[in-house]
Amino acid sequence: MSDFVSDFWSVYISVIVIAGVVGLGYLLFSQGKAVAPKQGGDKVDITGHVWDGDLVEYNNPLPRWWMWMFYITLAFGAGYLALYPGLGKFQGLFGWSSVGQYTKERNDAEAKFQPLYDQFLKQDVKAVAADPKAQEMGKRLFQTYCVQCHGADARGAKGFPNLTDNDWLYGGDPATIKTTIEAGRHGQMPPFGAAFGEEKVKDVAHYVMSLSGKKHDADRAQRGTETFKAVCAACHGPDGKGNQGVGAPNLTDNVWLYGGTEKTIIETVTNGRNNQMPAWKDFLGDGKVHLLTAYVWGLSNNPKAQ
Repeated sequence: MSDFVSDFWSVYISVIVIAGVVGLGYLLFSQGKAVAPKQGGDKVDITGHVWDGDLVEYNNPLPRWWMWMFYITLAFGAGYLALYPGLGKFQGLFGWSSVGQYTKERNDAEAKFQPLYDQFLKQDVKAVAADPKAQEMGKRLFQTYCVQCHGADARGAKGFPNLTDNDWLYGGDPATIKTTIEAGRHGQMPPFGAAFGEEKVKDVAHYVMSLSGKKHDADRAQRGTETFKAVCAACHGPDGKGNQGVGAPNLTDNVWLYGGTEKTIIETVTNGRNNQMPAWKDFLGDGKVHLLTAYVWGLSNNPKAQ
């Protein structure tokens, strides 16, 4: 897509660039025609600048070798602008672009290295997870694409799940993990602050705290029970154990994606949460996704993979 919103800017920039090159060429040519002083003669071309009465600045032309270096530079610039982008929307005779260069290099790399990843496609995920070579490759893929969110140790951070335990939002079996990596996930909890009001939000928060055995206000938890079962149970279940089908977390354990303090739970109920993992299938391809699936599954099922 072009960065220019109309042809005017393309023409405007092109005219400035071409005029600049031509102007510099004319400047060099004109300076090369200056008249040099004649030895022993009276007629001398000077600038009129005189210092200390005797020191005079002559109007000599630039050295020829120096001028030819400038001419060569201008010729190189003109050739570059003809072959590569630089004049507005004109892409140059070679049609080069940074995107095209990146695509070519990526395709060349894929053609060279993809067979190394695809060799494991026919193997079961659990078998790949038990292969030291495959796990080392999966670890490098994880460190390249996944550590930004899940951390170098895969233990996650606030808003990003820990992948080394057995607590899964959508399921921890190989098929589900592969689906998660391929298609991504979009976890969303709606905000209830406006619907509940401040006091009812606190009541629900204390009921949620009671589910995991946290210290809580028993009266508030009792009042929050009815609201939870009427509204929150639709996703988290009547017992609060969650629903992996919709990515609703289990509220009865002590594993918290955003934090389990009273303040954080109130914040979650009031404002909701919106979390998204990108889809990687198109970018990584089947072979890399298969290796990553095995590595991630192995983090909580195969001690040798950690």
